[in-house]
Amino acid sequence: MQINDRSKNQRSIGAIAAVCFVLQIALSPYIAVFNGHANFALIFALCIALTIGGKTSVISGFVAGLVFDLATTGPVGLMTFLLTVMSFVIGNEGRDHLSEGPGEAMLPAIASIASVSLAYNVTMLLVGQSDSALDAIIFRALPTAVLTFVCFIPFAFVLGRNRKATGMNIGSRKGSRLNVPGK
Repeated sequence: MQINDRSKNQRSIGAIAAVCFVLQIALSPYIAVFNGHANFALIFALCIALTIGGKTSVISGFVAGLVFDLATTGPVGLMTFLLTVMSFVIGNEGRDHLSEGPGEAMLPAIASIASVSLAYNVTMLLVGQSDSALDAIIFRALPTAVLTFVCFIPFAFVLGRNRKATGMNIGSRKGSRLNVPGK
């Protein structure tokens, strides 16, 4: 029996948002490989897009991008745009990829993390925040993508295990309902 519980979705979003916000502000600036830092706003938006999808993921991506833009020295609106588009593309199906198993969600996660990191750092090159293409791609985008993916893995396993254990059908966009087999 699967039950769609909206308040559980709100609690999950709040918990993930709080953890990612603290990690983005307190941890990410201090852990770097070359010039790349883990992007916890991207992790938050990706987790919501892979679990809930739909309108909720687009709004979450927008808010996460705006928080990232306001917390960094980059242009305001760039990460907001990238995370909103990524959330729309990944969350468009509106199904819970992580409850199917964390391995099922890894390919879209890798593609999303790599494309957002590359697009962000190439745009930063175009606005003069990077010295060269080598710096933007090799020393910023690649380490950012690797660090972000490594930090995403624990989120994927915890969320995937929790969703599978509770049997929650959070991918549905309708109100609370009871899914009875055979009806």
